[in-house]
Amino acid sequence: MTHLERLKQIRQLMAKDGIAAYIIPSSDPHISEYLPERYKCIAWTSGFTGSAGTLVITSDFAGLWTDARYFVQAKEELADTGFELVKLKVQGAAEYAEWIGEHLIKGDKVAFDGNLASLLVAQTVKAILEPLGILVDGHVDLLSLIWKDRPELPRAKAFLLDEKTTGQTTASKIEGVRNVLAKSRAEAHLISSLDDLAWVLNIRGQDVSCNPVVLGFVYISATEAILFIELSKLDGDMVRELEIAGVTIRAYENVFEFVKKLTVASILIDPKRTCFSIYDSIPSAVDIIECINPSTTFKAVKNAVELNHIRETMISDGVALTKFFKWLEENVSSGTLSEVSIAEKLREFRAAQIGFVDVSFDTIAGYLDHGALPHYHATDFSNYQLKPQGLLLVDSGGQYLTGTTDITRVVSLGEVTQEEKDDYTIVLKGTIEGSNAIYPKGSKGYQIDAITRRPIWATLRNYGHGTGHGVGFFLNVHEGPQVFNPTNVDVAIEEGMITSIEPGLYREGKHGIRIENLVLSKKMESTIFGDFMDFETLTICYIDTDLVEPSLLDQVHIDWLNNYNQWVFDQLSPRLSESETSWLRGKTGAI
Repeated sequence: MTHLERLKQIRQLMAKDGIAAYIIPSSDPHISEYLPERYKCIAWTSGFTGSAGTLVITSDFAGLWTDARYFVQAKEELADTGFELVKLKVQGAAEYAEWIGEHLIKGDKVAFDGNLASLLVAQTVKAILEPLGILVDGHVDLLSLIWKDRPELPRAKAFLLDEKTTGQTTASKIEGVRNVLAKSRAEAHLISSLDDLAWVLNIRGQDVSCNPVVLGFVYISATEAILFIELSKLDGDMVRELEIAGVTIRAYENVFEFVKKLTVASILIDPKRTCFSIYDSIPSAVDIIECINPSTTFKAVKNAVELNHIRETMISDGVALTKFFKWLEENVSSGTLSEVSIAEKLREFRAAQIGFVDVSFDTIAGYLDHGALPHYHATDFSNYQLKPQGLLLVDSGGQYLTGTTDITRVVSLGEVTQEEKDDYTIVLKGTIEGSNAIYPKGSKGYQIDAITRRPIWATLRNYGHGTGHGVGFFLNVHEGPQVFNPTNVDVAIEEGMITSIEPGLYREGKHGIRIENLVLSKKMESTIFGDFMDFETLTICYIDTDLVEPSLLDQVHIDWLNNYNQWVFDQLSPRLSESETSWLRGKTGAI
């Protein structure tokens, strides 16, 4: 079926059930950002492949609400599908619900599949629409009725990590969760989010591309811990090891019946990370405590063992990147390289490193104007051939058994303009300002965001995405609860958190700049004015100085850049060949 035919069939089902508007979120029963093939409902319905968006379908309109990261991509992918792009004014806001409220009348019915919507989304939709007399039904799955070849759930084997890798046993992590439950006066807790499950049980899998997670749910009370998982994913040794840690194994599909029969007095669930169908299955007699998953906060703070592994992983990743950029520079004039082929080559260089498992997200290799698309992914249709001119943006990362990486670099392939150099240097100033930040303990992400943007704002420039996101330990490349963006998120930056700093500038139709490093939050000395913190830069890869306009930098920025590039050389050169060392020495020379 074409997307137009799928839209027609959905509307026919809506008319049959008296549905005036149908909402399709980008999610799954675990409220994941990256989805198993079975739950890529927005892509199947509309053709849009971005990782954030919401579809709304009525009898005479079909729209995709998404944010500035995807405007150009969405416009291209939605062509001739029957869907229109609706540009979000505020990233993550439920503006589609407000639109529905303006276009429907009292007595109309709105529906969505509660397996695909978080409790928070469902509550927001209800809060906006029900006071208007619009009915909301969160238990309507229309897609399964027409998606005849819908993929099955993945069945790849899972595996366990040992304490030497994670720094903490499964039993101690479960005990930590139980301590929080006791303080919260909750008798039980249900974990739906896959990275929280993976962290608590020290388990990893292959169920979601680029994310080493396994589909499942975890129930924890004072007396038991139950993992709901496809049983074929675990072998006998894994089952025994989990049982020793106090974990009982049950079939994945049994979780809903289990929840319906709960007899505990209270249960803690995370409204942002629990689907509406789970919430609505909890018996009315059970008091529901809505709170962030305790494990979300725990896993954001890396322990000493994890940090030691991550520092070594950064060296391996830096070696792969050095080899890649040297190869790129030496071969770009051949005329045989493309956005797709260089992404594949970068994966090869990473795969040659010890402990490599997968990329941490699909590589963004944006040449020329494609660099202006923050979440661009080259396809056979869009693929540019590289030439020895213009800018290339490469945003990439790796999943290693000992850590997760995420880095963006922009390099000159030749013949750059003064505007490109100015934009590059201004973004670099933002990266340096954020990396150099000293801040009081208890500071929030929006404060780091402002510090990073300050030199960019000073030139009357800005960018439409956040400055940084948390990063997991051999887990999801996007991890909370901390985030560096303008939103007033009330989460303090804690010692041991790893977060990206990635300001950018984008000129549609021309070029894009983004320079990204991962940083570790660290405690500084205490003074009579309180406790202070700063950042340790973890990412180890040279920053191209060919694009720097020195007149736009203060001496503090020049010193930081020179010191950083020298540090990169010192860290990586022992792992490089003589020719690679010589090449890197030239790239890391002081300006």
